[in-house]
Amino acid sequence: MVSQITSFSRNGVSDWLVQRVTAIILAVYTVVVVAILLFEPQLGYAQWRALFSATWMQIFTLITLLSTCAHAWIGMWTAGTDYLRPHALGPGANGLRLVYQVSCSMILLVYMIWGIKILWGN
Repeated sequence: MVSQITSFSRNGVSDWLVQRVTAIILAVYTVVVVAILLFEPQLGYAQWRALFSATWMQIFTLITLLSTCAHAWIGMWTAGTDYLRPHALGPGANGLRLVYQVSCSMILLVYMIWGIKILWGN
């Protein structure tokens, strides 16, 4: 039996809903960035910097960064609990799953801190 302690929420319906909401946020952000690139063909460093210095874009990017981390964690947790099981891998599966989940959480933490530093560092 897999413990729910490392799940994003306490039930699968909440995880499913968070996964869908974060996917929508990521899609909207992608559309906005692609639209900016399409409508500003001569986009240079100064314009790009000005865009990401605008408070609305910083907040939108931060929300997207947090959504990326939440979306990735739910997906990786689900894959880990579905495929790294004693039934499939034997008695060492629980330890392997723990290493996998700790590694994933550390990578996402570094990604989030690095993204926030880039976004709000200047």
